[in-house]
Amino acid sequence: MTVAINRAPSLEEFLQLPETKPAREYVNGEIVQKPMPKGRHSRLQLLLCNSINEKSEKQKIAYAFPELRCSFGSRSIVPDIAVFKWSRIPFDADGEVPNDFLLSPDWTIEILSPEQSSNRVIGNILYCLQYGCQLGWLLDPTDRSILVLRSNQPPELLRGSDRLPILKDIDLNLTVEMIFGWLKMSGN
Repeated sequence: MTVAINRAPSLEEFLQLPETKPAREYVNGEIVQKPMPKGRHSRLQLLLCNSINEKSEKQKIAYAFPELRCSFGSRSIVPDIAVFKWSRIPFDADGEVPNDFLLSPDWTIEILSPEQSSNRVIGNILYCLQYGCQLGWLLDPTDRSILVLRSNQPPELLRGSDRLPILKDIDLNLTVEMIFGWLKMSGN
């Protein structure tokens, strides 16, 4: 089904459109296509989700969702990783994860692709922080740095052996070099 819209769609109209691969986001009344994830992006996303969930799912502390649509305020975004505290996951009556998350994540992680605008991605992280998100990371695989954003704190640009801040109660110790070390898969 094709929907013809001659003006900028509303958030509600956007949410009625079929999903695409890669995902589209709704930001400031504009529909923006995310770039297709490539090798480095996919590897970092998978290992970060696995590391977070290994330390938080059994204990029901939090859960990291890859590519989860989060619609809140006037935006609908798809962070590379959206981490929700367990108590904030909107389980349905059967205790299952719902399809629709109409709230901001507690921790949002973005992995910058070469064709992405860093300011657009940072804008989404800042928007999440305005809506109650506690922590945002922007990983830049090109220069091996991670920009850390938190509410009411100056941004931090971390590199090398810098230890990364983690969402409270998740017993996970990561440094910038550990994360980017995951990209090396061969023994050469």
